[in-house]
Parts: sequence; C-alpha cells; structure tokens
Amino acid sequence: MNGQLPKFLYFTIYHGGHFKKFVNKISKDFCILVKVFKTVDAVVRALTPSYPVYCFRPHVFHNLASSFLQEFPGRVLYAVKCNPHLEVLKALYNAGIRHFDTASLPEIALIRENFPDAAIYFMHPVKGRAVIKTAYHVYNVDNFVVDYQNELDKIIEETGGGSGLTIFVRLKTPPVEGTFYHLADKFGASVAEAVQMLQQAQSMGCQLGLAFHVGSQCLHPEAYLQALKIVAETLKQAKVNLHFLDVGGGFPSQYMGQKIAGLAEYVKSIETGLQAISLRRDCVLMCEPGRALVAEGMSMVVQVLLRKGNQLYINDGIYGSLSETVTAKLKLPTRLIRFKKPVSTDIISYTINGCSCDSLDVLSTTFDLPADVVEGDWIEIDRIGAYSNALASHFNGFYPEAAVIVEDEPFSSLHPRFLKSND
Repeated sequence: MNGQLPKFLYFTIYHGGHFKKFVNKISKDFCILVKVFKTVDAVVRALTPSYPVYCFRPHVFHNLASSFLQEFPGRVLYAVKCNPHLEVLKALYNAGIRHFDTASLPEIALIRENFPDAAIYFMHPVKGRAVIKTAYHVYNVDNFVVDYQNELDKIIEETGGGSGLTIFVRLKTPPVEGTFYHLADKFGASVAEAVQMLQQAQSMGCQLGLAFHVGSQCLHPEAYLQALKIVAETLKQAKVNLHFLDVGGGFPSQYMGQKIAGLAEYVKSIETGLQAISLRRDCVLMCEPGRALVAEGMSMVVQVLLRKGNQLYINDGIYGSLSETVTAKLKLPTRLIRFKKPVSTDIISYTINGCSCDSLDVLSTTFDLPADVVEGDWIEIDRIGAYSNALASHFNGFYPEAAVIVEDEPFSSLHPRFLKSND
C-alpha cells in the first residue's frame, strides 16, 4: 500500500463506518447484469412485466456522445447526476467521454472504481469538509468548484491548495426564458465576489477556472453569449491567468412540443462570445452536458393497472421516474403495446395517475394513446434517459430498477409525429 491507507479504510474513517452500506447500494443500483433484446416489443413478449422496465439503447448514447465530442471545440464532461446507471456510463465512456462532472462522493466513487483513468471534477458548489478531504486524498480529485468565499476557504484548508489544485469559480447568470430550471437562483457568485476568489486562489498557487450554467434545457443559444460577457467583465477586473473556462450544461434535447436549435448554433454562440475575451492560448474550454447526451437513449415500459374513464393508473409515477412531468411539465412520447387484439386508431389524451397512494401522484401532462386502452396493456414512454431513474425514490415501497438493453431505434426518432404535441 506504499504507506497509504486503503480507500475502504479512508471512507470508514471519514464517514462513520457506513462504507459497506454504500458499496451494497452501488452494487444493487448500478452493477446488475442486464439482458439484451432486439426490440422493446420482444422485451414485453418475453417478460410480460408487471413492473416498470428501463430500456437502454447503448448505440444511441454512443452516437449522441460521439456527435458532441466532434462538434464541441473543447473538453466534454458528462454530468453524472443526469443518469448515473452503469450501462449509460459505459456507453458514454466507450464513445470517448473521459471527463465526468460529479456532485457527491458516491458519484466520485462510482466513476473512479469503474473508470480509473477518467478525470473527475467536483462541480457541486457546496461540499462537506469530510467529503472534500476524501475526494482529494482518497479519490485524487483535484478540480473543485466554488461560488462563495467560505467554500473556497474550506477547500484550501482541507487540501492545502497549491499548483496541483484547480479552483473553478462559478458565476451567477441572468434567468433565461423557457429553461426547465434556472440554476443561478441557488448558485453563482457576483462579478465582485468572483474577482476576489480568483485572486485569492491564484495567490495560493492554484490553477484557475471560471464556470457558469445558463439553466437546464436552454432553448436560446444566445444565452451562452450573454454569460460570456459576464466572464469577460470578471477577467477584466480580476487580471488573472485563466486555465479553464467551463460553459456548463443546458444543452437541450428534443421533447414533445418544443423546437430546439442544433448543437452547431450553441457552438457558434459560444465561439462568438469567446472572441471578445482575452484568454491564454492554453486555456481549456469545457462544457457539462447531461440531458443532451442521454435523454433520447432510454425508454421505459410501464403497465396499466386500472382505467377510470380517461384516467389511467400505471405502475410508476412522480415519485419514481416521471417527476419531470411535474417539475418541468415535460410531455413525453408514448405508444401502446398490446399483442392479443388490435389497437384502436382513435387517439385521445389520458390523465396519468402514478402508483403511490398519494393524491399528488398525478402527472401534470397527459399521455396521447389509443381510445381503447384497458388494464393490463403496456405503455412505452420514450426520451426518458434524463433525470428519471436518477430521481426515483422508494416512496410507498415502489422503486423501478429492472433494466434491459434493446437494439432497436427509439420510436419517437423513427416517427417524428410522436414529438408533436396536441396541447
């Protein structure tokens, strides 16, 4: 061990002996062997599942990541929080993703243990001291984000600072109309605060980075241009050497009823903004896509438990994989799966009730399905790769965890009509 404590012992010291429980959870949630099927219909025929089933498409994840790596003129970090399932991470890694944006020690451990050569960035602006210490000393994480002076002080104290450490200062950006979540309501430093932190970090010998996030599912490429103007003003006042510039996430995925620009438009806006900034020639441009890399690569099969008029009760809900149908009012493409008798060609909108006994467990958007849906039918919900399984809870004892790999193409990609909204 070369005089060093093993990682397991480090974790036990810093976290009160809970490492075994943590390892068991990681194994349960992310290391289950996954069977391969040709199509989603084949999954339903073989399993006749009375439980929700995640259907992963590694080839879609691979293609999305490959396109992003080719088009973005810099380093691409995958935001692990978006979908931390090991099958997803493996597909992205196999496509060439070698940098990961993490928000917690379990995410750090997941990446380090499965992809030892990957670069890890601790991009949550608020971290516990023990977590900082473990990330730095055990998992060799040396990239940390801050947005407040006390957080910078914590990191310097727990790591010692120095040239081996990179401090990213996260800037506050203005709200952007239409985003799912405006993250700067919670995080981000003012220009004056950022200037002070950059100067202090430089005085401690750290490498410097600036970061921002324009908001999840940003529909306006010019938002990056506006954010980069704040970067320019910060650097003008700070007069420091910037080693990294992280334009964050926010890159959108196509959902029902939304019109999005292509990645090229976002890159063009970013490159235009960079032209007005005097950066070191070796300054590394970075981004943190999550949704754009994974939303299209996964669907889910649920079963109808009961029909009451135009209300359907299914075996998942807002406490499981479908919380964004409420928090982001996300409308998802759906199709009915039935084998024993023909399906009606008439389409109607159904109110969808989740499986918990909570009366709040009702989706705020509808499913457009055949008029003759009955108990026992299955529904495939497409474009659910982002913030679905990652947000699922154990409320009422329901927890979706069955997963398979499928080799077919997403039905909403093959038939664009599924991305049109009737609302």
